[in-house]
Amino acid sequence: MSAGGPFYRSHVFCCVNRRADGHPRGCCENHGASKLRAHLKARVKKLGVRNVRINASQCLDRCELGPTMVIYPEGVWYTYRTIEDLDEILERHIVKGQRVERLMLHADQKAPDEARIEGRESRAAE
Repeated sequence: MSAGGPFYRSHVFCCVNRRADGHPRGCCENHGASKLRAHLKARVKKLGVRNVRINASQCLDRCELGPTMVIYPEGVWYTYRTIEDLDEILERHIVKGQRVERLMLHADQKAPDEARIEGRESRAAE
């Protein structure tokens, strides 16, 4: 590890946790998290994006909002549903340093905001 800063420019943790079927909180894996993570990892490699690490994580404790990921060093949390969502996070957040507001998870969030995720509504200013 470098003494001058983080080892990776972006370190992405994608939850691939599996809970028992029927668990009231659900789980990311039941929403295709492993396949989606594999896509993101392959895309980063194919595009030659350097100093980025895509890791599988167990439970990130946002099960109801999943699949979920957190990107460090910023500590920005996202949900995603499709490979297009992941490609947008890769292009805008990881490559360009911009946040993808429609997919961001917020600390006070208890349920998915499908309208915002699908781009039909914006989150009200806090």
